[in-house]
Amino acid sequence: MANDLFSATTDLQMDKTKPLAERMRPQHLSEVIGQEHITGPEGALSRMIASGSMGSMIFWGPPGTGKTTVARLLANETELAFEQISAIFSGVSELKKVFESARARRMSGRQTLLFVDEIHRFNRAQQDSFLPVMEDGTVILVGATTENPSFELNAALLSRARVLTFHSLDEKSLATILERAEKIEGKPLPVDEGARDMLVRMADGDGRAVLTMAEELWRAARTGEVFNETTLQEIVQQRAAIYDKGQDGHYNLISALHKSVRGSDPDAALYYLSRMLDAGENPHYIGRRLVRMAVEDIGLADPQALVIANAAKDAYDYLGSPEGELAFAQACIYLATAPKSNAGYVAFNKAMRSARQNGSLMPPKYILNAPTKLMKQEGYNEGYHYDHDEPDAFSGQEYFPEKMGHQHYYDPPERGFEREIKKRLEWWERLRKERNRQK
Repeated sequence: MANDLFSATTDLQMDKTKPLAERMRPQHLSEVIGQEHITGPEGALSRMIASGSMGSMIFWGPPGTGKTTVARLLANETELAFEQISAIFSGVSELKKVFESARARRMSGRQTLLFVDEIHRFNRAQQDSFLPVMEDGTVILVGATTENPSFELNAALLSRARVLTFHSLDEKSLATILERAEKIEGKPLPVDEGARDMLVRMADGDGRAVLTMAEELWRAARTGEVFNETTLQEIVQQRAAIYDKGQDGHYNLISALHKSVRGSDPDAALYYLSRMLDAGENPHYIGRRLVRMAVEDIGLADPQALVIANAAKDAYDYLGSPEGELAFAQACIYLATAPKSNAGYVAFNKAMRSARQNGSLMPPKYILNAPTKLMKQEGYNEGYHYDHDEPDAFSGQEYFPEKMGHQHYYDPPERGFEREIKKRLEWWERLRKERNRQK
């Protein structure tokens, strides 16, 4: 193998009829860029190959990070027969044919590496069909998915396969890919330094995307023309952000937004809010989550937080996009800069646990209404002290069921408005103890 990865030119690389991304496919695992934790000398695949023992795997990662390429190279370097299917176009009948071919191949002494692209698109029953051929060694399954395997693949399949995570390509890796492309094309990209940096950023970690855009630039450039950042955007347009509103991108960004608000970082919160809006997230989902943040992470430390969050939701309904998005931004800043408290959230969870654990305990009879004669005879409402008639409008009576005794769920911190609430609770607690001593 040549030490200089740019020096060897294959027939595939010379074939100008094929897309640049196809011509740029590495010929050896050691040439794969950006996944050194998998393909490097100490990487997971390199260790498997060295051990001579190969198991089934799930390749999980964003588009354009080399999952298909690595699967092909893995088959080449282990001398396994390579079969590739896509869950988008394949059904049960196609799977049966592949399994039959693999069994026949195995009878002649050769194993099959079955690469299944978009494996998460197979339903649970289809995923189960892989189990017998994985267990008896008919195939070594390599499934590729852009979605979280924990959510999209069944437990039986995951228990028989190792998950290898492919990372988005960093800017250095994408820049290296562009350098390789220039070697193969035999000419520099027609861009200035600023446009080159922008091209890398626009690729969003996707190696295939950066090559596709580079190819567009070479096609579009007139003799001697060099694109700047403005003309670059006009030629390639802006790629849509990698974001699936029903899957990982959705959950990752809302998690980042929520934790930025909780962490009192308005700048980070605005960034993730903008990412979600730019990617086309449902604004009503964002509005609901802002309301949730107000009650979960701020609560009574700032009672206005819930008012502001609800007002932002209503403002968006009234104004629509893009004007209504500013209301979300305003609410996001308010929530992030508000004093934080989850005391109400914690108290509610404690109360729910008590409610479930203690069953249907009867409240004290003296706090129950007695609308009928029988209920009065049974002692309902007998001995109840109307708090407004008591000194300080506080009777100090016990309201929990007798078998439970008095419970404490809510413990407000010394922050925001809850500082005042804490003073009230402490005052009432002192009064309660005084009234109990007087009895």
